[in-house]
Amino acid sequence: MPRPVPAVRTTPDPPVNLRSLGRVRVLEALIETRRLSRPDLVRRTGLARATVGSVIADLIRAGVVTDGDANREDGLRTGRPARTLSLNRHAAYALGVDIGRDHVRVVLCDLFGEPVWDRDLHRLVDNDSGEVLTEAAELIAEARRVTGIPAERILGVGMGIACPIDRHGTLLAEGIMPGWIGVRPTDELRERTGFAVRLLNDANAAVLAEHRHGVAQHCGDVVYIRLSTGIGAGIISDGRLLLGAGGLAGELGHVIVEPSGAICRCGNRGCLETVASPAAIAKLLSAEPTSTAELIDLVRAGDRGAIRAMEDAGDAVGRALAQAVTIVNPDLVVIGGELAAAGDVLVAPIHRAVQRNAMSWHTSDLRVVPGALGDSAGVRGAAALVLADAPERLAALVAG
Repeated sequence: MPRPVPAVRTTPDPPVNLRSLGRVRVLEALIETRRLSRPDLVRRTGLARATVGSVIADLIRAGVVTDGDANREDGLRTGRPARTLSLNRHAAYALGVDIGRDHVRVVLCDLFGEPVWDRDLHRLVDNDSGEVLTEAAELIAEARRVTGIPAERILGVGMGIACPIDRHGTLLAEGIMPGWIGVRPTDELRERTGFAVRLLNDANAAVLAEHRHGVAQHCGDVVYIRLSTGIGAGIISDGRLLLGAGGLAGELGHVIVEPSGAICRCGNRGCLETVASPAAIAKLLSAEPTSTAELIDLVRAGDRGAIRAMEDAGDAVGRALAQAVTIVNPDLVVIGGELAAAGDVLVAPIHRAVQRNAMSWHTSDLRVVPGALGDSAGVRGAAALVLADAPERLAALVAG
């Protein structure tokens, strides 16, 4: 059948609000650089000098931008130095929520993504979504109470969760988090807090954090692999988060690395999670550790069995990553999650396996490094999801 002809628009597009667009551009520049002079803003935004001046006046009146001291850093300037403008990092905030398999963590971040309040509760989350979301809401209320920040200065809540999420925001929790099947966490948390909530999985949250605040700040093509109870990857391609057609890109934990291996919880055999998760590594040891921290302690203490098991896991991770490297062609691979604390014992065999199993064209300049943000990557990335829209949200607040 022929494709239907799209309906003809009978009403004109709404006019572009140039003043609002100018606010957004100025705010984007200040969020990126944190401090600029008016001439620098004119050059970076492409706006007329008069427009920049008018926009800045609006933003200063609203308390979003501050007019700083004269810029004396450039010794080549003559005459009166240009005054610098700075974003008021405390003009608004974002909340991040990280729901892992054994914790609930909430952070309140300023406009630059720096935490001003952070708290972590250790508890198992798989079977009781309602209680977990209530605890997250209570932590959000505590953050507001302790800091005294009013609701109107909070731009929203970003939530990362250790579960695959499709493009419709549905958790694919079967076999992973049974108590979350059919749950709409964005709706549930919004009802408990009154804030708009955005959702992404934990690996995607972590790659956003490392890209914004960590080792990947200057990289446009990054693969972040999160090695925890579950294994997943977050991918940034050409500066954008890569989600795939269904929102499920990056499920690297279910790449098959041992075709005759153990049955995975997903129903396949020999997935990466069956050989490189903390539980899988621990099962190889005669004195089986009861936690990831104990496993890491064995490695640091020089236990030969633990080191060998970790190196073998790193080799398996590297073989799976080699496929991602061949397809995505990143310039950086970031190793994160709880197992990253093993350091070079894990990272070195990952790097070797990637080089051995991917084409040299893809690996000649490739760097494989541990993440810089540790266990805070997920929660800060959740807040970063909200802060990505900060220029538009702040411009709307100023206009209102």
